[in-house]
Amino acid sequence: MEGLIALIILVILVLVIIVSCIKIVPQANAVVVERLGGYLATWGVGLHFKAPFIDRIAKRVLLKEQVVDFPPQPVITKDNVTMQIDTVVYFQITDPKLFAYGVENPIMAIENLTATTLRNIIGDLELDETLTSRETINTKMRASLDVATDPWGIKVNRVELKNIIPPKAIQDAMEKQMKAERERREAILRAEGEKKSTILVAEGKKESAILDAEAEKTAAILRAEAQKEATVKEAEGQAEAILKIQQANADGLRFLKEAAPDDAVLQLKSLEAFAKAADGKATKIIIPSEIQGVAGLVKSITEVAEDK
Repeated sequence: MEGLIALIILVILVLVIIVSCIKIVPQANAVVVERLGGYLATWGVGLHFKAPFIDRIAKRVLLKEQVVDFPPQPVITKDNVTMQIDTVVYFQITDPKLFAYGVENPIMAIENLTATTLRNIIGDLELDETLTSRETINTKMRASLDVATDPWGIKVNRVELKNIIPPKAIQDAMEKQMKAERERREAILRAEGEKKSTILVAEGKKESAILDAEAEKTAAILRAEAQKEATVKEAEGQAEAILKIQQANADGLRFLKEAAPDDAVLQLKSLEAFAKAADGKATKIIIPSEIQGVAGLVKSITEVAEDK
């Protein structure tokens, strides 16, 4: 019985050792394995076996892109202004072996390297350049950190300046400057608006005067044409009336000629003509002796004297 129990214990111990030697590496991870204290291999994703007692897992490495937010660091600009700047570093482990053996504390090393690099870059810039050159500073820091961390198996993908905090006095001065600038822009915009308004009003008056003048001109032309047309119509009417009168006279003479009146009729008409000439106002009438003749009637002279 004692031998059986010992055998069972031994089998269980062997199974435990075998199970402990089976390792599964998940996605986006890597495992650095050592044998007898020396580097053996880097396991990727999948199922792996290690030799018992002589192999051990030295370090588990995350291969995803990681983000580290470092606290604000005091830096001094070229014009001797001290400010606080905090940075955010995006990095990724590309070589687990170098990451495991390259530096003791990689995150602390990156933080210190970021602080020194930032001080070197800001030391060459003045305050205004620092506030307006974030993209330039980010690019320079990323390039410097990427080169410095390459022996550690780390690739720096991006560096961002999260906050730039100048001293309180500088902030107050900047706020006053921004306020003055806003007031200046407001005054310029107001002046430009008034200028445009004045120009629009003047242009409106000008266009109105031009339209009034054109309307008056058109009206004068229309009046002149109407007057001209009325004059022409009136002249045509008078000419037509004269023509009709002359035509009536000619027709009367023609009818008279065609009627061939005798002497008695001519004498009667002559007396009627003399009566019309006198019209009750004549004081003296000279009647020719040859009144019976038409020729004598034409040549007769009537003297009319009015007695007022």
